[in-house]
Amino acid sequence: MTDNTIKFTVPSDDTDKMRRILRNVFDALSEKGYNPINQIVGYLLTEDPTYITNYNGARSMICKLDRDELLQELVQCYLNDSNK
Repeated sequence: MTDNTIKFTVPSDDTDKMRRILRNVFDALSEKGYNPINQIVGYLLTEDPTYITNYNGARSMICKLDRDELLQELVQCYLNDSNK
């Protein structure tokens, strides 16, 4: 093991895929009458897929994403938007 910090970058293909999946999950939760932000946050905090509806395959889609990478991308987007 090395004492150097390892640099990690999310490839842009993964970012686009995450965005599409997150949008589909958001839409499915909205259509079923849930508060999509609350439900997605619940999933991200607990990794419990029951926060996400099965409607339109939303649960299986979000489970395909790496939660850590998704959180990293969300933080990055938030920080980029707050600098505008």
